[in-house]
Parts: sequence; structure tokens; C-alpha cells
Amino acid sequence: MKRIFFTLIVLLRILNAYAQADIGSAFINDDFADSLIRQVQQSKDDTNKVKLFIALGDYYTFIRQDSSIFYFVQSIELAEKINYAIGSYSGYAKMAFVLNTASNYGKALEMALKSLRIAEQFQYNREENMARSYNLMGLINRRNGDDTIARNQCSQSIKLYEEAGITISGGRMNFGPFLNLAIVYLKWKNWDSAFYFAKNGYDIVAHYPPRAQAQMSVAASALANVYERTGKIQQAREYYLRGIESDRKFNVPLLRVRLFNNYAEFFKNTGQLDSSIYYAKMALELCRNHQFGEQATDASNLVAKSYELLRNSDSALKYTKIFMATKDTIFNQSKLTQIQLLNFDEGQRQRDIQREIDAARERYANQIRYYVLIATAAIFLLLSIILYRNNRNKQIANKALELQKKEVDQQRTKAENTLHELRSTQSQLIQSEKMASLGELTAGIAHEIQNPLNFVNNFSEINKELLIEMREEIEKGNMNQAKHLTVDIIDNEDKIMHHGKRADAIVKGMLQHSRAGFGQKEMTDINTLADEYLRLAFHGLKAKDKTFHATLQTDFDPLIGKIQVVPQDMGRVFLNLYNNAFYAVTEKSKQHLNGFEPMVSINTRQTGNKLEIRIKDNGNGISQKVIDKIFQPFFTTKPTGQGTGLGLSISYDIIKAHGGNLIVHANEGEGAEFVIQLPVI
Repeated sequence: MKRIFFTLIVLLRILNAYAQADIGSAFINDDFADSLIRQVQQSKDDTNKVKLFIALGDYYTFIRQDSSIFYFVQSIELAEKINYAIGSYSGYAKMAFVLNTASNYGKALEMALKSLRIAEQFQYNREENMARSYNLMGLINRRNGDDTIARNQCSQSIKLYEEAGITISGGRMNFGPFLNLAIVYLKWKNWDSAFYFAKNGYDIVAHYPPRAQAQMSVAASALANVYERTGKIQQAREYYLRGIESDRKFNVPLLRVRLFNNYAEFFKNTGQLDSSIYYAKMALELCRNHQFGEQATDASNLVAKSYELLRNSDSALKYTKIFMATKDTIFNQSKLTQIQLLNFDEGQRQRDIQREIDAARERYANQIRYYVLIATAAIFLLLSIILYRNNRNKQIANKALELQKKEVDQQRTKAENTLHELRSTQSQLIQSEKMASLGELTAGIAHEIQNPLNFVNNFSEINKELLIEMREEIEKGNMNQAKHLTVDIIDNEDKIMHHGKRADAIVKGMLQHSRAGFGQKEMTDINTLADEYLRLAFHGLKAKDKTFHATLQTDFDPLIGKIQVVPQDMGRVFLNLYNNAFYAVTEKSKQHLNGFEPMVSINTRQTGNKLEIRIKDNGNGISQKVIDKIFQPFFTTKPTGQGTGLGLSISYDIIKAHGGNLIVHANEGEGAEFVIQLPVI
């Protein structure tokens, strides 16, 4: 009773779905086909024409096979004319599918084999395209009853898809080989394998984009067929309903025929013969309207068997004759022979290829063995030469050692005689070295001072000339001209004073740099000292340049106690490092970078018996090319007149004298960080 009630509900749902339109009408769109034809007529690009012919063939594949074949033939002929390999491949592959649907299995297999041979030559997507061809060959052989060949070819198709990196959940896997394998294993009553492949085929279609899930009706009915054959009737009904829902959404004639045939088979096997006849007749009518020869045999056979079970012998005989006529047309002897020869030729070709591969592998292995033998012989020969050479060198070395021993004895005597002379000249060499060092230092000072002195001398000479000229103008009574000359003289005097002060700064710096010792060490709060000099440097620059600004960040470790340092010397180090940091951020701010905020930070930390003071800025940084030179005397990256190149050198010496170390970390354009490391006693 429940089964009858369920069947009535299903019939009502289906009849309501198809009452609003003719079967397949939603899929048929003549405007779309006319648009493609107009594009073909207007296109001047042959490659684009091939694609349009294939699109037309795809459109008619599920509606009318003769039109589909016509356009695929056009695409193949044009693609081969312009050597468009991917176009030829697509034409042959799609032609194979259409011919299979039209039950021309011999020609279909020929087209599939041609597509495979083209795919084997591809440089890109080779495995994926070969997988499509093997799936087509498996489909054709399954329909022809060659189940073992079909299984092998579909398994090869899945393997090639996996080698191409295409997975079940990726949305690109073809569900066809899984469906074919499920049908083969159902015929062999291998239920577990049938369910495995049917379920995977269903999952593959479920991962397609929603607009591409037209095949869901076939995938769902295939899985329902497995459930029905294994006695799980409720699950079978559930998946048939899913197939019906998908068919109602997409309305594809060819897919609807497959669904109706599967559904009719289900009703026949569950004893609902009237329903089986109803759906089989609908499928047969679709086959007649759209020339689907492949499915026509299944539909007519289902109708005949259902009438036979109803003991309606007249109708059973009628549809049996239809079935036999359709089958005779499809399975004549010439077509079977053609398929067998094609399968044989392909098998022979594959065996020839495998033999060539095996022979190539054997030749390669022989070459490897030959090269290994040659390499081994060469190694032994080389080792023999090395051993002979080492032995010969050892004999020569022994003789040389004996001669050297005699020479050493002679040289010892000479060395003892010259030792006294060396000691007597040692003091002279030391004094010469001191004088050379003094000469180098003097040359460095002279070079640094020469530049500002040149400015002083030049502007002094110019002022002398201007004064003479001014006197002449006064004598002439040209007071306005004399006043103008006075302005020039005053400007020159300012420049003389500027460069004089610069020379004075260089001399003072050299005097500080050449000091023999340092002041008295005393217990000093390094945090307080660092903070005082930070504020001193900041306000000093602020007084000179009203536009100067920078963010100050301090992070002093409160646990640091007082340490033994010379406060004046450490203050000089802090001032030098702070001034350099402020100069760096000021120069970078002149570049007007978006979001740049000048910042100088200092933090102190004590780790073990070592104190670290880090002074960091976000200025222009230091190039890696010069970072090794920055502690050398007179080396500076500042423009001429803005630095003497002694600040970092003096700071380095002061830190070394305190038993510490001064380290720099910097990248060009990213700022710099100076790390002072002092011992904590």
C-alpha cells in the first residue's frame, strides 16, 4: 500500500512539472543557435570560427545528432586546415560522443582514437585531454558490450585525471568514467565497487558550479540504480527524486531520456509495470524526435518486457519487434568487425609503443652500466697515478729535507750573528714608526684644515680688492656704490668667521682625539646622565632651528644602579650620538614622505654583568658600503662644512677606554641604531 501511495505522489509531481511545457523545450533556444551562426558568418578569424562551430555542435548534441555532427565536421576540417591542434582534438572528441549517442559505435570509436593520438602530442594539459579520450573509448566499448575493455579504459582515464592533479572535489573531474565503471560492476554484480564509483560520480557532479550540474539527473539515477539492485529501495527512491528535480530545472532532452530509462527500469524491477511502461514510452518518443539511437534500444526493450510481465502478448510482440529492428540497425556485423579491428589496432599500437619504451629503457640501462664501468676504471687509474705521484714526491721531499737541515744549520749561525744587529736597530725602527705615524696624523690634520683656510684666504683677498675699490668710489664721491661694496665686505667677513670657526672646531676635536688619558671615574647614574644629555641636545638644536621637531622615546631600566664611568666623557659620547640621530631624522623629514614622523629613542637594559644603552632613530640610515668606515677619524657622511668626522671616532675610543664596545646596526633608508655596551663592576 505504501509503495502505491509513494508512486502516485511521484507521478503527480512529475506530471505537474511537464504539464507547463513540451519535453526539452526549456533547453532548446533557437535564438542562441542563430546568434552563433551569425557570428560564424561575420568572423574573419579561422580559430574563432572553429570555436563557434564546436559551440554549435555542443548545442545540438543534446537535441539533434545530425546537426551536431554537421557542425563538428566543419570544426575538424577547418582546424586541420589551419593546424589548430586543440580544435581538431575537441572536434574528434565531441564527434565521438555524438556518434555514440546516435549508436554509430564503429565511427565513434574511430573518432575517439583520433582524439587520443592528437592529445598524446600535446605539451600542455596532455594527461587531462588523454583522460577524456580514454573515457569516451570506455563509454563506447561499454555500450558495445566489451565490458572488460571498457573497465580498463575508464580506469586509465581516472588515473590520467589524477596525474593531471584533478581531484573529485576540485570541480574539474569528469564523472563519466566513474558512471561507466559503476554500470560495468553492476552487470558483474560487484555491488561494493558499483556503489563506490556511482557515489564518487554523484559527488563529482555535486562539486560542479550550479549552472553546470545538468548531469545531476544521470548521476543521481545511476546511484539510485545501485541502491535498487542492492535492495535499498527507500534510498533508490530518494535519489530518483533528486534526479527528477535536476531534470525539471535543466530540461535537457538526452539526459531526460537516460533518466526516464533508469526510472522505468526501477519501476519494472519493483513490480510497478504501468509506471515502467509510461516512462519507457516517454523515453522512446524522445529518442524518435531527437534521433537518440543509443537509448532507443533500452526504451523499447523496457516496454516490451513490461508488457510481457503484464501478459499483454500483442503489445509485448509489437515493442519486441521495435527493439529488434533498432538493435539490428545498430549491431550489424560490419560495425562489430570495425570495432574489433579498431580495438585490435589500438592494442597493437599500445604494445608497439610499450616495446619501444622497454627497448629504450634497456638501451638507457646499458649506457648507464657502460658509463659506470668507464668511470670506475677512470677512478682506479686516477688513484694509481695519485699514489705513484705521492710516493715520488715523498722521496723528493726526504732529499729536500736533508738539504734543508744542512741549510738550517748554516742559517742558524748567520741568524745568531744578525740578532745583535737587529736588537741594535730595533729602537731606531720604533722611533721611525712613531715619526711615520705622526706624519700621517699631521697630514690628516693639514688636509682637514686646508679646506676652511682656503676659504679664509680667498675671501680675505676678495675683501682687500673690495676695500680698494670702495676707497676709490669714496674718493669719487659715489657713496651709494661704496655702501653696496660695504654689504659685500660684511658678507665675506661672515664667511671668513664661519670657516675660521670650522677650522677651530677641527683643531679642538683633534686635541680631544689625541688626549693621552681620561678624567677621574666616579659612580654615576647612567639613566640620569643619558636623559640629561638627551634633553640638552634636543633643546640645543631647537634653539638653532625653530622648525626642528622630533618625538623622543625613553625606556630606562629602573633596576640599573650607579656604575663607574667618567661622566664628562660619557656625556660627550651621548651628545655625539644624539646629534647624529637628530641630524638623520631632520634630513629625512626634508623629503616630505607621507606618514613620516621623526623619532629618536633610547633605552637601557642590564643583562648579567653587561649594561646596554641603545640609541635608535628612523632617519635615512647608513649604507652598507660605508658602515665599516664610520668609526675612522675624519670619515663623515655629512656634506662638506657640516661635520669633521671626529665625533664617532672619539666616542668609539671613549667607550673602548671604559672596557666596553660601540656597535652599529643600520640599513639604508630604514634608520640606524647604536648600541653602547659597558661592563658593570
